[in-house]
Amino acid sequence: MFYEPRKQDHGLRHDPFKSCVVPRPIGWISTVSRAGVRNLAPYSFFNAVAWAPPMVVFGSPYRAADGTSKDTLANVEETGEFVVNLATEVLAREVNQSALPVESDVDEFELTGLEALDCQLVAAPRVARAPINMECRLTQIVLLPSLNPSRPNALVIGEVVGVHIADDAIRDGKVDVARLKPLARLGYHDWSCVERTFTLDRPTIREAL
Repeated sequence: MFYEPRKQDHGLRHDPFKSCVVPRPIGWISTVSRAGVRNLAPYSFFNAVAWAPPMVVFGSPYRAADGTSKDTLANVEETGEFVVNLATEVLAREVNQSALPVESDVDEFELTGLEALDCQLVAAPRVARAPINMECRLTQIVLLPSLNPSRPNALVIGEVVGVHIADDAIRDGKVDVARLKPLARLGYHDWSCVERTFTLDRPTIREAL
């Protein structure tokens, strides 16, 4: 089949786009407002985009029809900081619960029953039970085209300035990803987690010829 996303002429019950880019890592983003209200929300349009320095990116609607931003984005704009917490299988219920569209004065750490810990370099809190937390400072917010002019899209880019890794997450000098079982989003309401890894050495030019 072939379809044009702007026309939505796929003839299926659901838009298949999100099932065509899989698996997508989850950016479980924690922030704090200037007023001190903590926020925690999952973003499936998330990934690492640079290495030196390390940088991450997540996508979010920039403005709703009433002119307000999502709490995460509003807090990042106010403070210039956020934390990425690794979402894992054992935290799936809390990750999903933190996606509730609650009012901006609701603390998702309290809502989900999660303990928050202080960070070293940013004011935003981190999830205590997450085996990896990445402290980030905002680099740039890029506005993207939108099919809904009243709700533009935004791309948030942040530099990772500090990383917390649980000691038991490291084996033989490496992060044991299969043991951590990080969550990933698929299409529709489907999720997955990494339970198995395999290694492929990069080919050399000599091997390729």
